[in-house]
Amino acid sequence: MSVTFHEVDFAASTETNVVVLRVSGKLTKDDYAIFVPELEQWIVRHGKIRILFDMVDFHGWTVSAAWEDLKLGMKHFSDIERVAMIGDKTWEHGMATFCRPFTRAKVRYFDRADADKAETWISSDE
Repeated sequence: MSVTFHEVDFAASTETNVVVLRVSGKLTKDDYAIFVPELEQWIVRHGKIRILFDMVDFHGWTVSAAWEDLKLGMKHFSDIERVAMIGDKTWEHGMATFCRPFTRAKVRYFDRADADKAETWISSDE
C-alpha cells in the first residue's frame, strides 16, 4: 500500500509491520491529519510497528505539527518498536537523539549513503 500526501509519502506492506514515511519540505498539522489515521490502522493490524523515516529536503515541522508529533508519540509510546531515520543534515542526526526519551522504540540515524543499511536494520531483529 502506498499513499501520497501533500509532502508525505506513506508506504507500507501488508506482509510486514514496517511503515515507510518519506517526507520533504515542512510537515504541517494537515499532514498529520492525513497520515496519523493510516499509521493507527497499521498499529491495529500489526500491533507493534516499525517506522523508516526518510527525510529528503526536509525542513522540519510547523509549531502545530510538532505538537501533533508529540501527541502521536505519547499516545503510541509502546506501539513503535524501531525508528530508522535517514537524512543528510546535522540537525536531522540530532533529532534522532532528541526523540529517544519520548519513545520505547530503538531509534537510529543513518546518513543518506547508508539508506540500504537503514532498510536492513528496520526489518531485522538485531
